[in-house]
Amino acid sequence: MVAFSHTDTGTSESEWAASGVAALPELPLSAEELTDMGFVVLAAHPDDETLGAGGFLATLHAAGAAVKVLLCTAGEASHPDSQTTTPEQLAAVRLAEFGTAVSGLANRAEWQFLELPDGQLAAHTEAIKGAVRNAVASFERPAETVTIVAPYRNDGHTDHDTLGSAAAEVATQGGHGLLEYPIWYWLWARPEDSTWNDWVRVPLSRNAQESKSQAMRAHTSQTEPLSERPGDETLLSDTFLEHFTRPWETFAWHPSTAGTNSAADAERIFDEVHTREDDPWGYTSSWYERRKRALTLAALPEESYESGLEIGCSIGTLSEELAGRCQRFLGVDASSAALAQASERLSRFPAAEVRHLTMPGQWPQGTFDLVVLSETGYYFSPDELSTLLARIQESARPGATLILCHWRHPISGWQLDAEAVHARARHQLGWPTHGLYREKDFMLEVLLAPEGAP
Repeated sequence: MVAFSHTDTGTSESEWAASGVAALPELPLSAEELTDMGFVVLAAHPDDETLGAGGFLATLHAAGAAVKVLLCTAGEASHPDSQTTTPEQLAAVRLAEFGTAVSGLANRAEWQFLELPDGQLAAHTEAIKGAVRNAVASFERPAETVTIVAPYRNDGHTDHDTLGSAAAEVATQGGHGLLEYPIWYWLWARPEDSTWNDWVRVPLSRNAQESKSQAMRAHTSQTEPLSERPGDETLLSDTFLEHFTRPWETFAWHPSTAGTNSAADAERIFDEVHTREDDPWGYTSSWYERRKRALTLAALPEESYESGLEIGCSIGTLSEELAGRCQRFLGVDASSAALAQASERLSRFPAAEVRHLTMPGQWPQGTFDLVVLSETGYYFSPDELSTLLARIQESARPGATLILCHWRHPISGWQLDAEAVHARARHQLGWPTHGLYREKDFMLEVLLAPEGAP
């Protein structure tokens, strides 16, 4: 547990601005995806919802998303030495402020006060988890379409940490997405702390920023002194509040892992998809696919390769570009329906071929100096992906290139997402990252095997 006081000067916003936090990748959820989801937003005290997620609440409201807000305490312990205001009086004030703030951020959102004691949430974790589960269940939606928004579990405030940990447990057990918002972290942490490097950013529209600003002004008991008497001083200083005037908000994002599909399901699923449509993802027509393909090819460090392998080549649109840069090329896929098109596309390359293989159980002989895993890694279970990476490592030539490219949005029915696939590859292989490009829709990464690799 970190130690800090709200009176500490802490890390200034200018230091955070110079840290690169503004360049964090965006949360990979479009407005349409937000609209189709339900959100349970948790606050330990009145004002947490505004400081950490007020702009996001306004964004959800604008998108038409279903939102429920659970407030755990009335924040009656914020001024323990006040000589003018009792905890009961302060609770009434802060509940009114909370109602005003939430109404301004998302006036269609339902909210519930759990009536738990300020500063003592650790003694009520079961009640909290029960309330969160009830709120999730009330949406009557599939688990992967409900996301819990909660304080960062290591924020440094005992109530925030308790609530964040309870939310994480419910999310993991229920297969829900989780967004953790930091508050006091921005005060006590330093930019050198690497934790925030894996977080995501939600840009706020001008309207969302204005709604958040108005909501913050509603929490007068925290942003202004209760009186001129000792014990009634302002709790949230202007320098601290600067962290919450950014045109974006920051979250630790944990997507749902409710999927149960594995490689064993791939042939059936993708044969059905390719039987219905020749080009179900618009590989040949969509600007997204053409632009991503061009970036993938441009990211290859070498102009040509001796032996290339593409895992999950689908209908072969990327394959025919790769085959032109490889002396020998092999494209594999679990879908025989997709491979029929890939084979036709590669027919003009004598040294290129396709094979019907369901990886990682089936693996081709030979070694490769180029392996491409594009839009495929999340179609394996975590154990299957580990096995696949081990096979890649075994068959990679010294200095080989592994290129990873994946859609960052949720993949319904499967456990992994793009970030999880890339992180697992980095960790398991231990190969240095030669290049990384990440935008809201996809991420592209090049790993290079050590020159001394077998």
